[in-house]
Order: sequence, then structure tokens, then C-alpha cells
Amino acid sequence: MSPLLRRVLLLNALPPVLLAASLLYLDQYQAGLLSAEVNALRTQARITAGGIGEASVRIEDGRPILVPELARPLLRRLVEPSPATQARLFDTTGLLVADSRVREGPGGAQIVTEPLPPPEPERGFAAAVALAYDRLLSLLPRDAGEVRVDWSPAAPSFEWQPDLGPDRPQELRAALEGGIRPYIRRTADGRLLVSVAEPARSGNHTLGLVLLTREAREVDERLMELRVSVLALVALALALTVALSFYLARTLATPILKLAEAAARMRDGEGRAGSVPRRLLARRDEIGVLARDLQRAATALWARIDANERFAADVAHELRNPLTSVRSAIETLRRIEDPAQRNRLVAIIAEDAVRMDRLIADIADSSKVDAEISRSVTLPVDIAPILSTLAELHEATRAADGPHLVVDLPAGPVVVRGIEGRLVQVFRNLIGNALSFSPEGGTVRVTARRQGGMVEIAVEDEGPGIPEAKLEHIFERFYSERPRDERFGQHSGLGLSITRQIVEGFGGTIRAENRRGEGGAVLGARFVVRLPEA
Repeated sequence: MSPLLRRVLLLNALPPVLLAASLLYLDQYQAGLLSAEVNALRTQARITAGGIGEASVRIEDGRPILVPELARPLLRRLVEPSPATQARLFDTTGLLVADSRVREGPGGAQIVTEPLPPPEPERGFAAAVALAYDRLLSLLPRDAGEVRVDWSPAAPSFEWQPDLGPDRPQELRAALEGGIRPYIRRTADGRLLVSVAEPARSGNHTLGLVLLTREAREVDERLMELRVSVLALVALALALTVALSFYLARTLATPILKLAEAAARMRDGEGRAGSVPRRLLARRDEIGVLARDLQRAATALWARIDANERFAADVAHELRNPLTSVRSAIETLRRIEDPAQRNRLVAIIAEDAVRMDRLIADIADSSKVDAEISRSVTLPVDIAPILSTLAELHEATRAADGPHLVVDLPAGPVVVRGIEGRLVQVFRNLIGNALSFSPEGGTVRVTARRQGGMVEIAVEDEGPGIPEAKLEHIFERFYSERPRDERFGQHSGLGLSITRQIVEGFGGTIRAENRRGEGGAVLGARFVVRLPEA
């Protein structure tokens, strides 16, 4: 995985992971608190139901009968240690027998007491967060198990009693036998209430139903503390996300904009040198790779433009010479009456025409080399049969006093990457150049060898060699260093230039050097071509 991709994934995944972990932890924490509250209230309900079943009955006809006058004060005393709890006692018919919030005053008057004052209403952001969180929990699928949960604002108030349904005897009988599922709800005034019901029994006889309802204010307080912590964590994650977003924009978006501006300057002809900022070139990630490639592309583009300008100037110069010669010959031809001189001038015009035709053909070939190499796909090419065939053709057509061509190849195929037709052109140019400089009866030797992932081909002759100052100039366009006895205009000076274009287009190199003997005397010239081995 690339460094930039890892960075993007980390920045995008970190805040959601933190937020999801916070919400998951809060949900589990709330469920644990409510579960503990339900278990504690259920234990208290069983104790209360057991006390009612033992101390608030009388025996009639061998059966225990619930005595309300005894049950009321006992119910109040049993729940008195828990001021936030309301206890109710229903008989077997579903009628309310006792309520811990109701006691008898002087003269038998009933006095209703409030277990706890209403909770302080949550205001502002905290209330909004609490409401949103409760609504979210009501939407999420949750396994409540044996507990009934109601987070809707329409939940019953503190004075809740079990809904025994339309068939009261049957529902009441089921409730008296097994009790009612614990019930957790959030009322409209913000109270969190937990209700638990347990049957009151004396022996094997059911006397009634004890219903305990407690306000779980401590659960709300703990949840509020935890919500504050979660909000702080979310705020931290948000701040971290914003900071990382600025960092991401600074390290990704801004550099890309800088590269786009550099590309626009190149399009407008500006930024010939150093068009891409150096700090982008020094980066070691994908942005740096893109910046360096863009800089190299710009450098190559300007080099190509400069080369085209020089090429156009060289072509104009090279064509001007034969055209000037033709123009002079034609002007002279109009004034001369001597047939011999006129024939000589016509011959000059014909030679210049042939020279221009050859020059134009070589110029066209030179112009097509780069385009052809860039469009074509290089393939593995075995150069051994190519060199052997060229040697056989030369030997078959060689004049009696002409130089020999000897090929020295290693065993097995000699495979390089390139285009077969262009490789043949390279070797024909080099061999033809060597043959033209070799003396009568001399030898041109072609050798090939594998060396470090490259194939090195050397073409050696026994001619006068190359002036040391001209070893690089001979590869320039229209430069010609020909034998003294060769007629002028036989070559355009583009052969070695085209050869270098082809070799470098295939990812290789070419150089020229002189062969020297023990005393330093020049024995001939050597051209060395290195091509990638396939």
C-alpha cells in the first residue's frame, strides 16, 4: 500500500471509529446501570412481597386472607428507606389496596406525599443531546431481554399501574402467577422510572401483587457525566479531523494546485526552467513522483522544441547550398553558348538535384524516427542472424580489392529489445560507414557480447580514425567527416544522427572512439552500441 493511500485511509477512518466506539461504550454503560437498577428493585420487591405475605394476613377457614389495615403501614415502612420508590399493593381482583405515597392523617384523612421533587430540567445543549440520544436508542434495534423499555415522550407518568388488558381475570391471573416484566420508561417531565412487580404469597396462596416504581436519578446523573465525557471526546475528534483536513489540504490539494499552475505556465510558454517548485520535487511520495515527472516532461518538451528549431535551421542551411548551386548554374547556363560547358552545368544541376533528393529523404527519415519509436512497442529481437546476414551479403557482393566484413558472435541467441527494421538500419549505417573508411583489402570487425544486462556491439575499422575533437560532433545533424577521395554530396550527414536517435529511443547508448596500438598510433575507429538485453 502506498504512503499516500495509507495517509488518506487513516485520516478518514479515525474520527468515525472514535465516535462509534464512544456511542457503543455509552450504550453498554447505560444498559449495565439499568440492569443493576432492575435487579436491586426486583430484590426489594421480593422482600416487600414476602413481608406482606407473612405479616398482613389472617387465617379464615384455613386460608390466608389479606388484611388491608395491616398491609398499608407495613408497605410504607418497607419502602421508607428508599425515598425515591413508590410501592403499590393490588389484591387478587386488581383493586388498589395500599399505596406508599398515601397515608392516613388525623381523622382518617388521606395525605399524598411526593417521593422526590421533580428533577431539574436540562436546558440548552445538554437537554438537546440527551433527547437526541434517547431518540436514537429508541430507533436502534436492541435486545431488551426480559425488560420492557419505552423511551417515547408519551410514556406513563410516575403513577403507573399495570395494564391488565380487557380480560382482567385472565391477565391478572397470569400476573399473579408470574409477575409482570420489569418496565423502564422516560416520562414527559424527564424522569427515568423503573417498575418491578412481584406476587405476594403466603404459603401456596397468592394474596395480591406488589408493584415498586423507583426513579433512577443516579443513572441519569452517571449518564450525564459520561455524556459530557463523550462530548469532550467528540469535540476532540472533530478538532483533530479539522486539523488533519487542513494538513491533508496542505499536503495534497495545495501541491496539486501548484502543479496545475506550473502546467498552465508551461502551456503559456512560461517557466522554461524550474517551472515546478523545488519543495515539490524534493517530496518522497506520489506528489513528488508527479512533480518530477512533470518537470522531466517540461524539460523534454523544451528540448524537443529547441531541437526542432535547430533542425529547421539546419535543414534550411543544408538545402540552401544545393539550391544556390542550382541557381548559379542556371544563371550561367543562360549566358553560355559552348555545348561542352552547357553539358557540364546541366550535370552539376543533376547532381545537386540528386543531392537534394537524398537530403530530403534523410530529413524525412530523421523526422519519423522519434514518432515511430514512441508509437511502436519494442519486442525481443535476436541480432545474431541480422549481423550474420549483413556479413554474408557484403561478402557475396564485395569487390575483389574491397574490405572484408568479419562477425564475431557469442554462442546462442543475442536478444535485445527494439524494432527489427530500425536495428537493421543502425547496423547498416555503422557497417557502411566503417567500410567507406577502410583501406583496400582491410577488415571491418563486428563483435557482440553480453555485459551486465546489456548487449554491447562494437564495429571496428582500419581507417584513419576520428579527430579527437570530433568524437561527439560526428553524431550531430548534417555533420559529415568523409574520406578525401569520396565525391562531395554523396552523404547528407544524417546517418550517424539517425543512428543515435534509434539507439537512445530503445534505451541504449552509442559512442565513438579510436583504436590505438602500443605506441599510441591510431589503428582505426570503433563505434560501440549498448542495448538492453531482453
